[in-house]
Amino acid sequence: MFEAQKLVFYSCVSPVHMGAGQAIGVIDNPIQREVHTGHPLIAGSGIKGAVRHHLTRMWKDRRLISRLFGPESNASDHAGAIAFTDATLVTFPVRSLRNTFVHATCPSALARLKRLAGGGVPWVVPATVADGSASVASASSITGKRLLLEVFDFEATDSSDVKTIGEWLATNALPLGEEHEFFRNKLRSDLVVLSDTEFAHFVRNATVVEAHVRIDDKTGAAAKGALFYTENLPPESLLAGLVMASVERRKNSDSDDLFDADRVLSAVLNDDGERLGLLDRLLQVGGDATTGRGLIVIHAASGDLL
Repeated sequence: MFEAQKLVFYSCVSPVHMGAGQAIGVIDNPIQREVHTGHPLIAGSGIKGAVRHHLTRMWKDRRLISRLFGPESNASDHAGAIAFTDATLVTFPVRSLRNTFVHATCPSALARLKRLAGGGVPWVVPATVADGSASVASASSITGKRLLLEVFDFEATDSSDVKTIGEWLATNALPLGEEHEFFRNKLRSDLVVLSDTEFAHFVRNATVVEAHVRIDDKTGAAAKGALFYTENLPPESLLAGLVMASVERRKNSDSDDLFDADRVLSAVLNDDGERLGLLDRLLQVGGDATTGRGLIVIHAASGDLL
């Protein structure tokens, strides 16, 4: 039973490839997606594995890692005390005629975020948005009353509700450091709510697709069968999920020596002297690490939301 939990946001700093395995079609290596929505996600198992690898290298304390995440071998000895849910999509960057790109979202994505956050959020999920329309946080990304995204033209309307959501996300989804100020301000001003249908189109068709090829040393040309296409979640994508903790589950241990759930959660997320936590630091997840892919920043929502 998990007794402590925290809402965290995952902000993509580089293209991120969390692979779903090979597929039939143009894209050989697609990213992970939800079956029912088609929205990109990052599986909780992948996040947990990346976090364990990262903290093992940073802390150099395998005993503590085993206490928090479970033993590497003899897994039946005890379960880990920390868990990560799947990270689901909150906003997706879409190319715009003005301001380069907007942070697009939709009512269903916002409703799922509010469900994760609990009752402490000061905004309401926008009513259903009609196809061909968009609700925007400010007029900075529109021309007249039109919003131009990729090759699509939307009738745009300023919305105080969307502005409130943008303010909340800017405060809670990104770190407070000066280096993140531009991105907080953009999330605040360039949030756009589309219909569920049109948002689904962009998240399916506006990802980063890269061609990879291996060169034959003898011919200097592409090796036979070595050309393939890999899909990535684009930079500035924003996802959210829960980090949950229970009391330590080690056997044959004095109960006074076991971490409670709050201490487990704090040990993983927060700094403790020379031992650095996850929050507001770069973490590498997924494939193609040697080409700079998979960099995300993890930030916890402020306040007691859960």
